[in-house]
Amino acid sequence: MNNQKSAHCLLHVTYEGIGCIENWLIANSFNITYTHLYKNELLPNIEDIHFLIVMGGPMSVYETDKYSWISEEMSFIRKAIDMGKPVLGICLGSQLLAAVLGAKIYPNKHKEIGWYDINKTETGEESSLLKGFPKQVPVFHWHGDTFDLPELCERLFYSEYTENQAFQYKTNVLGLQFHLESTEETLAIMIKEGWAEIKEEIGIQSANEIKQKKMLTCNTNNLMFLILDQLVKM
Repeated sequence: MNNQKSAHCLLHVTYEGIGCIENWLIANSFNITYTHLYKNELLPNIEDIHFLIVMGGPMSVYETDKYSWISEEMSFIRKAIDMGKPVLGICLGSQLLAAVLGAKIYPNKHKEIGWYDINKTETGEESSLLKGFPKQVPVFHWHGDTFDLPELCERLFYSEYTENQAFQYKTNVLGLQFHLESTEETLAIMIKEGWAEIKEEIGIQSANEIKQKKMLTCNTNNLMFLILDQLVKM
């Protein structure tokens, strides 16, 4: 086995990459590998991975009949969790983590697209993973599904439209519904690719409003780095 630390990323679409996480991984001397699940690529040997990152996508966890790779991906995630590896799930990734840990995934009452505040729970205030994270902060969202809090997990954040915005399992597994990793560049790509979802509805901001707040990515990227520092202590 290669002695270099390896971070493996599970990608579900072309336009939801790891954003600023790549900068942190490079700065911390990780070798970065990917599985593009939408291309039906084979998953790697779990033994060769130090850190697993599960990214977002427009599909739903319960669409296993449409996306045949979801079940295999969930088994892979389960193995990583059981082996005690650091696992980070973002948006769809957080929903996959919740499902793997036994929670129900379902459409939220309102989609949440744009810059909205998240608020720490009491448990979130005490979490070592959130050291240095503010009690309330605007972050970027793009999700339509939500989940119940899995058993043995701690709820870390909530927002006006979504009760379960983030959770942790033990000290090595973290699910985030929101996108701290988004940069100005990746934000523009998501708007372009997801244009059809931006409608005049509760919980959805206009493309112009989202773009006008793009400078907030600088702060949210720094918060992503804070979390990674705590989650991945190799």
